[in-house]
Amino acid sequence: MKKVLFIIGSLRKDSYNRQLALIAEKKLEAKAEVKELDFKALPFFNQDEEYPASPVVEEIRKEVKDADLLVFATPEYNHSIPGQVKNLVDTLSRPVVPGDTSSAVIKGKKAALLGASGRSAAQYSRETLKNLLTFVGAEVFPTEFGHALAKDEWISGKLVLSEEEDKTLAALLNAALEF
Repeated sequence: MKKVLFIIGSLRKDSYNRQLALIAEKKLEAKAEVKELDFKALPFFNQDEEYPASPVVEEIRKEVKDADLLVFATPEYNHSIPGQVKNLVDTLSRPVVPGDTSSAVIKGKKAALLGASGRSAAQYSRETLKNLLTFVGAEVFPTEFGHALAKDEWISGKLVLSEEEDKTLAALLNAALEF
């Protein structure tokens, strides 16, 4: 059974992207081993402290290395990705073995992108993340999923997918598992 690691870009407990990730996780329960990456304790990348890697960095690297697919569910902050997501990718892009760039755990890792945000449906954050992941050597699934939050979702704090969006998300996840 494939291992899917969800990376939720928002730190907020009940964020829209956490809700989106939970919907996606349920769609994969019978098809994959699903886990969320907890990277709240990840320190800001600092090359002066890169080697030896901290236990937090080592654990995150292990979880990413063990995953067959990374699924990013990230909001859009000012037409870009949240700083904690950029810091995570920067950390994962660094060599595990000093000087051996091929040892970075993100190299060759397959990734799928989801996002919930305002009218843009997280288009800009997904675009930024796709460019970043591609640059560091990850393989990004060509189809993405974005959800534009409606006014009633902003008021209630609850993300609600339409029937069509639900089917689209399911199809994307099934295809990404085979990617």
